[in-house]
Amino acid sequence: MIKNRRELFSLHWTCASFAGLAFLAGCASAPSATQQSTGWIKDEVADSYVFGYPLVLMSTARDAAVGTDPGQAPFNTLRHAQALPPIGAANPPQPSLDTLDSTGWLDIGDEPVILSLPDSHGRYVDARVLDMWTNVVWSTGPQFAAGTAGARGLRAQTIAFVGPGWKGELPKGAKRVDVPTRNAWVSVRIQSNGARDLTAVRKLQRAIRVAPLSVYEGDAAPAVPPRGNASGIAGANGTPAQQVAALDASGFFSRLADALPDNPPTPADPHALKFLADLGVTPGDPVKLPKEPEALAAGLADGRERVATPPSNLLSANGWNWFGDGVGNYGPDYALRAYAASTQPGIGTRDDEVRAVVTQDSDGNMLNGANRYVIHFAANQLPPVHGFWSITAYTKDGALSENAPARLAVGDRNGARRNRDGSLDVVVSSTRSRTGNWLPAPRADMQLVLRLYAPKPQATDGSWQPPPVVRQ
Repeated sequence: MIKNRRELFSLHWTCASFAGLAFLAGCASAPSATQQSTGWIKDEVADSYVFGYPLVLMSTARDAAVGTDPGQAPFNTLRHAQALPPIGAANPPQPSLDTLDSTGWLDIGDEPVILSLPDSHGRYVDARVLDMWTNVVWSTGPQFAAGTAGARGLRAQTIAFVGPGWKGELPKGAKRVDVPTRNAWVSVRIQSNGARDLTAVRKLQRAIRVAPLSVYEGDAAPAVPPRGNASGIAGANGTPAQQVAALDASGFFSRLADALPDNPPTPADPHALKFLADLGVTPGDPVKLPKEPEALAAGLADGRERVATPPSNLLSANGWNWFGDGVGNYGPDYALRAYAASTQPGIGTRDDEVRAVVTQDSDGNMLNGANRYVIHFAANQLPPVHGFWSITAYTKDGALSENAPARLAVGDRNGARRNRDGSLDVVVSSTRSRTGNWLPAPRADMQLVLRLYAPKPQATDGSWQPPPVVRQ
């Protein structure tokens, strides 16, 4: 049975907003005198951490990726991955073996930025743009859902991303997309069918164009696109998530205050800004946090724990967990937004991608590649997609295992064989299987990721579920 319990973030927010008042007795047990004087600090720090986490994470990722140093690129420029991720890769976590990615950061503060996508001639392409709060402002998923894309690929199209307050003329045929934040993150993922297919993928990559309006119309010189690793998010001090996790309260809220003027909350939330003002956090100004280090530290720890805790409105079945309809456009569901940003950075909407994760078998035991498992898809329960689907095995930390005998994902993209009745079996083990569709696994504790590209509605509305992972 699929679980999809709703417990909105606003309930916790309501309790916190009455901290120190008589109503608090309904939210927690009676506090001591010291807790009464500082309890509001702890609560509002925790709530504000969850609220601001996506913006701080995105600004950290942007600062690591934008520049002229090796591994960086200027604004409004794409970095193209030239090869599939190597063995041992873990940045980003759970790297995909299905696509080559082109990513970049947009600055639309002064003028629109134009994205031109070529006709992919039937090859699956997934493109999306996220604002600085990780809301998806535009993606190609709805084109597949509406049947306006090709069989699996995209038709040529031009999109203009426009910042707040801009007025002017756009190129003929360009679709206007308004973005509420000055910066945005763009990702274009092109289906790859292995090493022999990379030349065709790179040709499509070269046909993608990102340029400010003045450059697009020939009034300014274009930037030279760099090559190399497309992620561009790992700095000297680790991934953006690791860097954010290492910040103390002053560091976190200083980053948040710096980012807010150009990237106001979406949706506008004066209540959240009031909490920040209570803590001495004003957009664009130096922070002046209360001089209560214990309360600040306790609130920060609570906030971190809440960001890392799966919210109750995740979909869950047979040990798998995945995001439902609310992903990508979060509204005031700040708990879901923060958790999604921390666990699957850059995740799209329900029409773009589903990424289901499982770490335990059907008996509740940790998955380990030294064992043999079978995932049995009934003929009428194959992953529902407009695009394609795949399963990949990773270490428990989300890396491609160096001990796996092959670097392979199993799915309909690479010709997974069906049984005579139309069902399909995936055999997961570190030891090669001569039956079924063998998925190589690390000889250690592991996790499996099932990806559905351009999923159909039943993948996120609760009417479909992945089958259990059964140990044999």
